[in-house]
Amino acid sequence: MRARRTALGIGALLAGLLVGGPWIQPAQATGPIPVNCDRACLEGLVNQYLAALVAHDPKRLPLAADVKYTEDDQVMQVGDGFWGTVTAIGNYKHYFADPESEQVGFMGTMHEGEHLVIMGLRLRVQLGRITEIETTYYRQGGGGPNNIAGLDASKTESLWFDAIPPAQRATRQELINIANMYFAGLENNNGKGVYPFADDCNRMENGIRTTNNPSLSPNAPFNAFALGCKAQFQSGYYAVVTRIHHRRFPIVDPERGIVWACVIFDQNGTVHTIHLTNGQTVTMSSIFNRPSSIEVTEAFRIENGLIRRIEMVGSGLQYHLNSAWGGISDK
Repeated sequence: MRARRTALGIGALLAGLLVGGPWIQPAQATGPIPVNCDRACLEGLVNQYLAALVAHDPKRLPLAADVKYTEDDQVMQVGDGFWGTVTAIGNYKHYFADPESEQVGFMGTMHEGEHLVIMGLRLRVQLGRITEIETTYYRQGGGGPNNIAGLDASKTESLWFDAIPPAQRATRQELINIANMYFAGLENNNGKGVYPFADDCNRMENGIRTTNNPSLSPNAPFNAFALGCKAQFQSGYYAVVTRIHHRRFPIVDPERGIVWACVIFDQNGTVHTIHLTNGQTVTMSSIFNRPSSIEVTEAFRIENGLIRRIEMVGSGLQYHLNSAWGGISDK
């Protein structure tokens, strides 16, 4: 993005010199979105998108002519799919802005007919127009524990919005590396990896807390959801996740220590028994007995090199889905 802006700036400067007049930096690109779209601007763009969505009218948006749009990693025309079935904006709204890359993410509840759904949304801006729209949806019955109604009635924890002191801020690449360590530790989890979690780490998945939550039991007699983030990974319970591919980290916010990641979890259906690090054995054959995958959008709040909060939207899709957006995939 910086390289493109530099090239454009040099071209404009040379043009100004050729005609003999002074070069003046334009305040706005050819589209209606400001060139320097800051945090408030990007969050406002999400609101504009949601308003257009419930009005079933993509023409309300400053779209690039070649805008790319996906729902659950399927490429389609803007106006198709969820655009036709959405009925209202929900109450839960969580924004993730990255002014440097001119991208913004959103996790929130939406109404589809008589049902609540959780939507993950990513928008990318280039030259004053929206060039990329990526959406994911969790609908009731989409697999795994959830609490969509509870999420709709809740507020985003304020910790997500706290600024990291400038002297303690990690670089973009450092934040990405820490987030990727999460997926490296989860893939073929054996309890022996390096797991960068803070002691008070918590994770929210599809509206329900899946850490430090003893009331949520995935597989008695061992209750992984009663454990904290690090203890879960140290147990080896997530060995059932056999591959995590098409990893992408499109949104990074060093000011708030945020990374927005998009990945595909594969469960190949062959892990029927897990031998935990505490000596227990857990049978998984009744849950993961066939190849399956989860399309995952996951946000991390990172402080001092450790993950403190995780929020995820994920839904079951066809096995070994190849993302329409590409990404890192070494298997």
